[in-house]
Amino acid sequence: KMAEKQEEPSNTQNGEPENAEEGEGKKKKLKREDLPPFEIVTGERLPAIFFKFQFRNVEYSSGRNKTFLCYVLETQGKESVTSRGYLEDEHAAAHAEMAFFNTILPKCESSLRYNVTWYVSSSPCVTCADRITETLKKNKNLRLTIMVGRLFMWEEPEMQAALKKMKSAGCKLRIMKPQDFEYVWQNFVEQEEGEEAKAFVPWEDIQENFQYYEEKLAEIL
Repeated sequence: KMAEKQEEPSNTQNGEPENAEEGEGKKKKLKREDLPPFEIVTGERLPAIFFKFQFRNVEYSSGRNKTFLCYVLETQGKESVTSRGYLEDEHAAAHAEMAFFNTILPKCESSLRYNVTWYVSSSPCVTCADRITETLKKNKNLRLTIMVGRLFMWEEPEMQAALKKMKSAGCKLRIMKPQDFEYVWQNFVEQEEGEEAKAFVPWEDIQENFQYYEEKLAEIL
């Protein structure tokens, strides 16, 4: 499945023209091969170095201005289908959260139920939070849980308001615990081929940082 997908030159899934939404920001159409994988390939894993830097739950996230979003999408119909992958928002005109709704789940069929879990390096910006709220209000058959490494601009009143709206629309927002980071490491990070999977090594302040953000989030919500 994986190799097939990679060779596919365009994203004609769902019958959408390739650059419909994410392409608006690109001046000229670049060949897919010239870009790091923004498109999703099922089973894609992110390089360990990205994970170690981007997902680190530090308080000051200088240089961490990309969003990495690992997702598990469970579609429940007559049969349940689970897909997973990761998105990063470098080449999309949209942030990773928007790109998920534009490319991975452009429409929710009303006869199906969708359980979506995101593991994201940081919580969404105001615009993305508003889009998430709207999407959840429109699609009652969509359940979304967002596990975040850090809170983004949480001191800003409009950010706090946007997170509260997400919660009232039914979005579960959680701070990633050490075991959640380990889950991402095992399921979404490239392991060296032929070697035993390397164990997840927690960084020094992982537990304190988790507790710090968990308190902040509890105050906001």
